Amino acid sequence: MPKNHARKSALADLKDELGIKHACAIALLDHPDADERETLERYLAEYMDINTYREAVDYLRQEQNDPRNQLLCDRCGWTNGMVCPECSKGCGCEYECSGWRHEEMRAATGDYDEDDNSYGCQECGAGSGGDPYGECCCYEDDEVEAA
Repeated sequence: MPKNHARKSALADLKDELGIKHACAIALLDHPDADERETLERYLAEYMDINTYREAVDYLRQEQNDPRNQLLCDRCGWTNGMVCPECSKGCGCEYECSGWRHEEMRAATGDYDEDDNSYGCQECGAGSGGDPYGECCCYEDDEVEAA
């Protein structure tokens, strides 16, 4: 009996939290893969156009079948959508490549060292880090004085 009470409570929590119907909550609770279940719950909670268990599963399968989401490298975990067009391996295992994709991925994963960026201004940091389009204004006063 406690098991049934716990299941009813879990179903009620899912329905309240995600705003889904009872049948969808049952299907979500009975989903065989725990990792997929977490993803489905996230889809139902975050995406406004996904309102049922079936819609969430369809979107998950679409994401899994997308060639851009297929694994490119087992070691670094990069997918085909992350491939770097500037280096020979094309994945995150290549540390010598200074291509834009590697910089972008290092910044996204937190594996970013601002001292490694040779593109930004060494004095003010403009053009590096999170703002690659920032303008350096360190030498504007020198240009005004020279004119």
